[in-house]
Amino acid sequence: MRRVQGRSTLMEKVKVADEVWAVTALLHRENPGRSDFTVAQIVERARQEAMVSELRPGVYLHALQHCVANRAPNPGRYRMLYATGKRTRRLFRQGDPCHPRREGAKIVPEREELPSAYRHLLDWYFSEYAGESRQVPEEDPLLALRGSGKGLWADEDPDTYVRRLREGWD
Repeated sequence: MRRVQGRSTLMEKVKVADEVWAVTALLHRENPGRSDFTVAQIVERARQEAMVSELRPGVYLHALQHCVANRAPNPGRYRMLYATGKRTRRLFRQGDPCHPRREGAKIVPEREELPSAYRHLLDWYFSEYAGESRQVPEEDPLLALRGSGKGLWADEDPDTYVRRLREGWD
């Protein structure tokens, strides 16, 4: 169990969503071979981490629903987690599909709103977890081929071109 020494007033004011993101990021960093975690594991890690004095009941609801990008907002619109199953979650990555009403919503905590002991997780998230190598390509390579065969029969109509290709097939 890891406790942060010298809790400040700032730590007591950590948003529940930010706490859920931070403990999920810690789970990912500590278990690089794992792709996701159960909601119960996220809640338990929040209990162990003791970022605030007591585990708040909202941690469970945020991990289950409020922070989950690919679930309908109810009422939270965060996109901090992604549901990989009914009760399994991982951190959200730009490019993951999300519910339309969550578009443009918060993905990570604001640096100044996280306790200083957890700010390194933002650097890890952007450089390693959700870095460019994990981004969805800006242009689909198959769609980029659209129109590339346009000039194949530029000098003749398509029927004449096909007839010419079939010559001598008997």
